[in-house]
Amino acid sequence: MNPIMVEVLRGTALESVHRGALAVVDADGRSVLSLGDIERPVFPRSAVKVLQALPLVASGAADTLALTAEELALACASHNGEPEHVHTAAGMLAKAGLDADALECGAHWPGYDVATRALAARGEQPGALHNNCSGKHAGFLCLACARHGAAGLRGFARGYVKPEHAVMREVTAALQAATDFDLSTAPHGTDGCSIPTYAIPLRHLALGFARVATGRGLASEHAQAAKRLREAVAKAPFMVAGTGRFDTRVMERLGERVFCKVGAEGVYCAALPAQGLGVAIKIDDGNNARAAEVVMAAVIEALVPLQGDEPALLRSLSEPMLRNWNGIEVGRLRASAALRSALGNQCAAGAV
Repeated sequence: MNPIMVEVLRGTALESVHRGALAVVDADGRSVLSLGDIERPVFPRSAVKVLQALPLVASGAADTLALTAEELALACASHNGEPEHVHTAAGMLAKAGLDADALECGAHWPGYDVATRALAARGEQPGALHNNCSGKHAGFLCLACARHGAAGLRGFARGYVKPEHAVMREVTAALQAATDFDLSTAPHGTDGCSIPTYAIPLRHLALGFARVATGRGLASEHAQAAKRLREAVAKAPFMVAGTGRFDTRVMERLGERVFCKVGAEGVYCAALPAQGLGVAIKIDDGNNARAAEVVMAAVIEALVPLQGDEPALLRSLSEPMLRNWNGIEVGRLRASAALRSALGNQCAAGAV
């Protein structure tokens, strides 16, 4: 059984717990810290968007289409569907000579309630551009443009979400190479945005992010792409998530010191460039905001040197207060003693 990673307090009494697993790995594959079962394959879902975006840059598409930092960040995003996200995704498609009709991610209401209310107040329905994965899919279509050219692009791109499509084969190959895990034999399924998703052990996910952090172990063009994508997200952290979101808040404050990306069902990954480390988290019950974020905040607190008001920000994320509908504080979340101890021991030993 995986260890308790997060505790939920009501008042001062323990009310609930979240179990999970954590892997911290360097770019040579050395396990620096592990808690729980880090060998069980898990679906990383949206946590690996930066790995899936490597071909977008390595192919030359980013340069050919003059993609901006905001557009590259959006290619790595699970965004809120705010107007800036929608307009940026549309701009990426326009550069490839396409429009929202080419997107195969499906439509859903924005994840940010202010944007949802504004859309509804105008009497509008959400479209594919509001999908939190529209930036990633716009990136896939830009890759298709680089590989095929403008002539007949819409026909070539049709079905790009299928595993056998040339675009998706290239994206999957990049994911496999970065994680050093054979995806041909991995459990597989279909993600929420309709692309293939493959179950990968946390140890290999952390390895992929250590390689994103350092470039070591990646093909040269992918190493350069990883650096450029990290820099783009650091310049435009709003694009990778949005108002009030953990990823945006942390990277707005810490910049290039942390690249972190949430996935569905309690998965979180991060690259820590100065430490040369990759991090992968899986919460057993699939909880994101209430558990995976707490664990990631505790990891960053322990492994990344902080200054000024940064420790207070990270502590507010690793031990957030819980309030009821009247705004009364009723409890809090906290990283478990086992997690804090394991992180502290590694730091004390000089392993990180």
